[in-house]
Amino acid sequence: MRNEKLISALGNCINHCNYCADACLDEDHVKKMVDCIRLDRVCAEVCSALNQVLAIDYKDVRGLVEYCKKVCQACADECGKHDAKHCKDCAVACKQCVKACETFLA
Repeated sequence: MRNEKLISALGNCINHCNYCADACLDEDHVKKMVDCIRLDRVCAEVCSALNQVLAIDYKDVRGLVEYCKKVCQACADECGKHDAKHCKDCAVACKQCVKACETFLA
């Protein structure tokens, strides 16, 4: 199945983004984490939407994959700015998802 690697990367990214957003709420300086939390939430939603569409095996997904790649990169960049382990782990998952999107689009 052509979509299998991307679906796996999307699931991993969704899990890390949801965990990161929740963990950010427990940070001492939560106001500094607002952009991270928002991007985590948006990234998880976009990845979830793409995941569902790929599972349906709908063919016209290129635009959604490109948008997902863009959002995942933005989330990786934001999470990469923070020192918390959950942010660093999320950035890695988002970067893996970006690579899976690139592979899918190639």
